[in-house]
Amino acid sequence: MTGAGTPGRGAAEDDGPRTVPTPPPVRSLRRRFLVLTALRWLPVGLTVPVTMLLPLGRGLTLAEVGVAVAMQGLLVLLLELPTGALADTVGRKRVLLASAVVGVVATGVILSAHTLAAFAIGWALQGVFRALDSGPLEAWFVDAALAHDPHTRVERSLSAQGVVLGVALGGGALAGGALVAWHPVASVEALALPVLVALVLQVVALVAVTTLMHEPPRQAAPRGGGAWRAALAAPAAVRSGLRLLRGDRVLACVVAVELSWGFGMVAFESLTPVRVAEVLADETRAAAVVGPATAAAWLVSAAGAALLPWASRRWGVARSAMALRVLHGLTVVGIGLATGLVGVLAAYLACYAVHGASSPAHMTLLHARVTGRERATVLSLNSMVGQPAAALGSVVLTALADGTSLAVAFVVAGAVLVAAAPLYLPAW
Repeated sequence: MTGAGTPGRGAAEDDGPRTVPTPPPVRSLRRRFLVLTALRWLPVGLTVPVTMLLPLGRGLTLAEVGVAVAMQGLLVLLLELPTGALADTVGRKRVLLASAVVGVVATGVILSAHTLAAFAIGWALQGVFRALDSGPLEAWFVDAALAHDPHTRVERSLSAQGVVLGVALGGGALAGGALVAWHPVASVEALALPVLVALVLQVVALVAVTTLMHEPPRQAAPRGGGAWRAALAAPAAVRSGLRLLRGDRVLACVVAVELSWGFGMVAFESLTPVRVAEVLADETRAAAVVGPATAAAWLVSAAGAALLPWASRRWGVARSAMALRVLHGLTVVGIGLATGLVGVLAAYLACYAVHGASSPAHMTLLHARVTGRERATVLSLNSMVGQPAAALGSVVLTALADGTSLAVAFVVAGAVLVAAAPLYLPAW
């Protein structure tokens, strides 16, 4: 059926063959960027409700889980900057493919782990995965979009990425919690089933990177030696990124915010399921509740990310980032001090609303200080400095929770988050 004003079949034949118009390059890049973002974070969302509860259910103490999780931060600390420089030299797609392969292996190890050593190995591999994964996709998109149109407002796409990330994590967490409650596969323990499904989706994501991400040869790579010679050029890119950080006070302060963020993130990402289990006095029920709660949290996070462009136009990106950092810390304290399940979940949702808006604000300030040649390296620097703080947070906050109470751990995490707000002043 043809609509009013639309030529029918005969008119089309009279005018000759028609071709479907090619979408503008930036729009096409944006769609691929958002699809790959969704596939990257959907498996993470599936495992959020059970990340801490699975090892606890298999006999580890909370402090032991903290030590195992800290392995991720330590490995990222060692590898983040070299892998970021590698992405700037070898190419973003190659590094992203390598990260996807390591991610599949890491999830497989965690799925089969039953001892502290096995979980530590799995989280160490997750650290390698995170180091390789940090930056290449975003750097690929920003450089490609700016190459087509230097006036492209990347904060809009980064905000859209925050929305997609939130929806993917939220939908994954909802599915993960539902799988635990439903438990349709009796041969797989309830807390392990979301990890198994996440493993399958990671394989799908690996195929998607292969087919959707197209990148021209790296101009910075040395001629005549392929990937190996380009890899050897990575140390020079590392030194270039460090020189850039030392020479730019604004950039150094923005990156330093990640120290606080990495430490505090342990509380609201990893300890909230334990807090819910404390309120309900049941780990399986907690996982079933945390799934929908995390889904709602990431949807709220997506809404927060969508509001960032409005807030930045009204108050400026730097001032918005400062206010959000203070609010973020206060909401984390709320998770620890709230009474009852409803109070804990309300504070949790508020925390993620602020978290969703904070991320694109921070990344917009970061991208404003770098050029394409060092973009992935600086993104890796930004991620890297948060990793030792996250490892420290995993050990300190879980030890505080074991030795005193979960409430104390959340208060300390919130105070550390608030303390970083002045670091955005130079950007203002």
